[in-house]
Order: sequence, then structure tokens, then C-alpha cells
Amino acid sequence: MERLSADEIKKRLEELDGWRLEGDHIVREFETKNWKTTIFVVNTIAGLAEIHWHHPDLEIGFKRVRVKLTTHEAGGLTERDFRLAKEINKAVEEVLKH
Repeated sequence: MERLSADEIKKRLEELDGWRLEGDHIVREFETKNWKTTIFVVNTIAGLAEIHWHHPDLEIGFKRVRVKLTTHEAGGLTERDFRLAKEINKAVEEVLKH
């Protein structure tokens, strides 16, 4: 698994709503309506992470979830991070609609 170059990372971030670069991670915060929705978002992300066998760092608060992705084995960002970030966006948007 190859690390992405700075130019590749910049290009992929431009195509990815809500995510930003923090060091060797891409990060996004999701605002939720309440605690129950927060936990549902966390469980949704956890399910995707298990399917992809790629596990983000998650920080939760009463009405927010912060997600940090990097590929530890590669020592930085890879295509794998951006693929999972896109799936997280799609799945969490569905959760937040309800």
C-alpha cells in the first residue's frame, strides 16, 4: 500500500466534502441532533470500518463525532483512507436525514 503524495492528497481532499488534512490524517466532524443519533453515527462508522478492515480514530461528544483516518501500516495517507472517507460521508448523511 503506497502513501499518497501531497499533490494526490490535495486533489482527493478537493473531491471530498467536509474533510481536512491534519498532519498525516484526514479529519471530519459530524454534528448530530442528540446523543442517540451520535451513537448511531458511531455504530455506522464502526460497521464500515469492520467491513473494510480499516479502523479510524473516533472521538465522541454529546452531539458530535470526530473521525480521523490514516493508514498506520503505510505511515500516512493512502487511497484506502479516501475510499473509506467517501463511504463514511454517504452513510452518515443517510443517518443524519432521519
